[in-house]
Formats: sequence, C-alpha cells, structure tokens
Amino acid sequence: MIISSNKLVRVEVEEAEIPWLKVFCQREVKELFQCSIEEKTEIFRVIDIIERQMDAYFSPDKINIASFGNMLPQVHWHVMARFESDSYFPQPMWGEKQREALLNLPNFDVFYQNLRELF
Repeated sequence: MIISSNKLVRVEVEEAEIPWLKVFCQREVKELFQCSIEEKTEIFRVIDIIERQMDAYFSPDKINIASFGNMLPQVHWHVMARFESDSYFPQPMWGEKQREALLNLPNFDVFYQNLRELF
C-alpha cells in the first residue's frame, strides 16, 4: 500500500506485526550515489518525519533504518519500529523468529493517515 508519493519518493507499507515503512526513490536507480542531491534530501526528509512520528505514536524500544536492496535493486530504505516483545527482536525482521509476539500497539491505519497529512 502506498501512503505517500511525489515526484522524488514514495512511501509504502510493509505488512508486518510492527510498523514498517519503505521509502523508495521514484527513479529506478540501484545505488544511493546515483540519486540527485534533491532526491537524497527528500529521502532523508521523509525518513526523519517517519522516525519522529513512529517514536511519538508507538514509543518503540528502537527504530531500525536499513537499506540493502539485494532482493530489490532499487534505492529504498526500511524504517521499522522495533519492540523487545516483537517476534524477531533483537534479530532483524527478516532473520530468525525468536518468539510469538506480545504486542499491543495503537492502530496502524491511524498512524498512516497522520503521516499522509505531514508529507
């Protein structure tokens, strides 16, 4: 699901037990150095907004920000609110499951709607 899009970036939801958003460069480039200064600035402006809003709304134990692109070779960043009681903590979300999640989080859709108003 796309929650925001402009000429430089788009923000998509990664369906998961935790709040997890992906910020994509609209142009299909493989590496960050291939992005223009304008694209880089917009990517990090959007990541900053997401991170601040995740912290305020969900009060996570940690926020993870990652960019790998091995499976999808297009510049994109993962922004994830992590909790000690999520299924994978302290491992990455694509790592080995540690336990069944014990999460009682606020409504994700409300969070996404609040974010839309900030972009």
